[in-house]
Amino acid sequence: MDERRTVASLLAELAGAELVRGDRDTVVDSIAHDSRRSGAGALFVAVPGFSVDAHQYLPGVVAAGAAAVLVQRDRAAAWREIAGPAVIAVDDTRIALAAASAWFHHHPGREMVVVGITGTDGKTTTSHLLTSVLEASGARVGRLGTVDTYMPGESGHVTDRMTTPEAPEVQALLRRMADAGCEFAIVESTSHGLALHRLDHVEYDIAAFTNITGDHLDFHKTFEAYREAKGMLFAALQSSFDKGVRKVAVANAGDPSANWMLSRAPQAEQLRFGLEARDADVTARNILLRPDGTAFRLVTARGMADVEMRLPAMFNVMNALAAAGIGLGAGLDARTIARGLSQAPGVPGRMEQIDCGQPFAVIVDYAHTGDAVRKVLEVLRDVTTTNLIIVVGAAGERDPGRRFGVARAAAEGADFAVFTNEDPRSEDPRAIVQEIGRHAEGAGKVRGRDFIEVEDRREAIAEALGRAKAGDIVVVAGKGHEKSILYGQESRPWDDRAVTREELARLGYRES
Repeated sequence: MDERRTVASLLAELAGAELVRGDRDTVVDSIAHDSRRSGAGALFVAVPGFSVDAHQYLPGVVAAGAAAVLVQRDRAAAWREIAGPAVIAVDDTRIALAAASAWFHHHPGREMVVVGITGTDGKTTTSHLLTSVLEASGARVGRLGTVDTYMPGESGHVTDRMTTPEAPEVQALLRRMADAGCEFAIVESTSHGLALHRLDHVEYDIAAFTNITGDHLDFHKTFEAYREAKGMLFAALQSSFDKGVRKVAVANAGDPSANWMLSRAPQAEQLRFGLEARDADVTARNILLRPDGTAFRLVTARGMADVEMRLPAMFNVMNALAAAGIGLGAGLDARTIARGLSQAPGVPGRMEQIDCGQPFAVIVDYAHTGDAVRKVLEVLRDVTTTNLIIVVGAAGERDPGRRFGVARAAAEGADFAVFTNEDPRSEDPRAIVQEIGRHAEGAGKVRGRDFIEVEDRREAIAEALGRAKAGDIVVVAGKGHEKSILYGQESRPWDDRAVTREELARLGYRES
């Protein structure tokens, strides 16, 4: 592989790109879209952001010794006479960033079978289950997720925030996977990542859809735009690099948008999974739900096999069927898929039990929408004989409908709720918490008897744990695996699991 990356080779991959000035033989040593990471020899891509236009940082980038800069065509004239780097103009630098990143890292997605998983719920759990399924077949697997990144032989590296990384990080991680000999790369494909072109040139071979609900409308504005963003994953199968493997589209047959998603990839093989749909290619029978796991018979077009899974709840059966459908699309048989599902460990921050010897159960879960909170409470209601207590909030600068949904889910599913903050960002935390409380009152609940509002999240967790009696279940919902909490523009260290253990210790309970 020729490691030299010249401006000439980049121009050959950017449709409509114009070399405004500079030498086509200029060699690029790194790529950056953050001016703070752009040093000598770098290709800097100036992307207009939502609040800051990176073009304003070009003088500093040039002074730092950038080898080349990518600018928007409507700004190119200002840089035509500049001394220093090569200047390349394109119509849209955000789209060009993905293409340039794939170019710089020598298109790692072309060296592996790439699986994309999208959906409002279930992406993370499905990707973890799929990792185990593929490894059960003997394959080397890498995973790029919103909870963690995973390389063969390594435990998952937990990430700070739920988001798809920008294109340079995505392609750099895929290159690490390819260099590690991965045969499969699993990429959680968020609607944000797809809509913002962060996942362009990933070169998908299998696309999977779990479900879609009315979330993230703060960003996408309409349900149709949200669905269209997720559909970009399936459309990508039509143009992705031909690696000599079949393209496969996998969808939840029980979701109303399943056929629409599949229609975006008409040339791909289509597989459906589900529990009720007659046309499902993958389903489950004889389901036995337990507090600590699930048993069922996996039924596929390639045979049947029994599964004993460590994850509880019916929604995790659906996540398992999604992973099984992908496994089927990758050519695995039912017995191998079932073995992988049975061997799969838990997922950080997803129905994670915190056991410090206390006489009541404590669960930390990422559920942060009304639908997700409702599902978690339904599962826990089935296994508790006493009180079910929840700590939950709603993020600032996100769809205000979440506050209503979370309040109603807690009101309907819990015996007692402690409403608290969760990434308030620039909004007033107290106002958010009080709004959730008003929605709970609208559902007939009484402040002080059925719920309280505690703005500080640590105090809220302590309050819930202090109220719990033997046999109760306390669920701390909303942040799961995340390692920070956002106030304004400040990211403060935070971990629900660590704080919960600390507050249990204050009550005299410690892990043995």
